[in-house]
Amino acid sequence: MRRFRTARGIGLHQPQVNEHHLQATGLPEDGRLRLLSFNIQVGISTERYRHYLTRSWQHLLPHTGRAGNLQKIGQLLNDFDLVALQEADGGSLRSGYVNQVEHLAQLGSFPYWYQQLNRNLGRFAQHSNGVLSRLKPQLLEDHPLPGPAGRGAILVRFGEGEDALIVVMMHLALGAKTRALQLGYIRELIGGYRHQVLMGDMNTHATDLLEHSPLRDLGLIAPQVEATFPSWRPQRCLDHILLSPSLTLERVEVLAQPISDHLPVAVEIRLPDALTVDTLPVLS
Repeated sequence: MRRFRTARGIGLHQPQVNEHHLQATGLPEDGRLRLLSFNIQVGISTERYRHYLTRSWQHLLPHTGRAGNLQKIGQLLNDFDLVALQEADGGSLRSGYVNQVEHLAQLGSFPYWYQQLNRNLGRFAQHSNGVLSRLKPQLLEDHPLPGPAGRGAILVRFGEGEDALIVVMMHLALGAKTRALQLGYIRELIGGYRHQVLMGDMNTHATDLLEHSPLRDLGLIAPQVEATFPSWRPQRCLDHILLSPSLTLERVEVLAQPISDHLPVAVEIRLPDALTVDTLPVLS
């Protein structure tokens, strides 16, 4: 098993399992995999810049609209096989003590889920990333990222050996220098694998990621160029699903779902012949 070093260490984990969803549909027989990345802003609906001020209290206290927003997100997730969530709450006062990653796994009928707690403010906030999957990962690693505490990445592996599929889900820093450190760390994580997917809120544009960051020598493809932020009038492309050239892109779309302040990004890929439904277990 591969292990990686970091200043704060890594965690090797098993995903949580929703037993009653284990019979849910897994990888389509045609070898296509549907991916979604979504910064859900802890279920807060932001429709104008002024809402960052007028609705800022919702980052601290519960509000009645949050449950409805999560319901909308859960319905959206039903169409996907693997989902990366950013800015989820792990169960605190502001979310009504609801673990939003677990809740969305239930709403979307996902058998496997994992919550990465990145900033623990006790009962007031549980800042988290999340992964939801219809496929059972062979490996799941929890990586705190370099820089000030509060940013993390989740690495999941499907399949074995050189033909394994590696997916890293992340929420990167706002500052360019810290973000470069984080991307350098992620570059080391994925360098030994052939089939790579990076997905999440990366807080920068694709050109920066592919041409000026530590990822530049990997030959990654950024199929999505539409803006994702702010959701009500998108101007900046901050949310990405990056693919290695070995994966065939079938479809890419920024979904017109202004539930959060970011729009979700959806990609459908076709896996290489060596990485088929037979090598990606769906059931326990």
